[in-house]
Amino acid sequence: MNTKLIAKNPTAYHNYTIEDKLETGIVLSGTEIKSIRKGKANLKDSYAIIKNGEVYIVGMHISPYEHGNIFNKDPMRDRKLLLNRREINKLIGLTKQKGYSLVPISLYFKGSLVKVELGIGKGKKLYDKRQDIAKKDAERRINQAMKQKYRE
Repeated sequence: MNTKLIAKNPTAYHNYTIEDKLETGIVLSGTEIKSIRKGKANLKDSYAIIKNGEVYIVGMHISPYEHGNIFNKDPMRDRKLLLNRREINKLIGLTKQKGYSLVPISLYFKGSLVKVELGIGKGKKLYDKRQDIAKKDAERRINQAMKQKYRE
């Protein structure tokens, strides 16, 4: 099935070590879907929580649809994620025991459906972030040096 990326969470891999990923559905209204089709969704500073045995995404911003008038919903409202009971129980166990967090990584179309890629991650310490930045910088310099060598 063809997938089309709508939005990515730019801070997901910077702030967390993602150990596992899940594909989940999301409950949206009609005007939210129309706004998403125009690309007006943002996952920055969003996270997922488990409330009353259900998983919700918090802090995801979907801009109001211009022609939606009274049917527009609050852009920052909590939205329910669609998971089966076994997956929810697994997430509850991980978040309580090992201190993991649920981080939305990306929002995309899979066919005509909107899906959220949810990552199970552990928060990074400051020195881990510095090591990752140094590693990326070193790889970038190596790639630039290799390109210059092949040009000569």
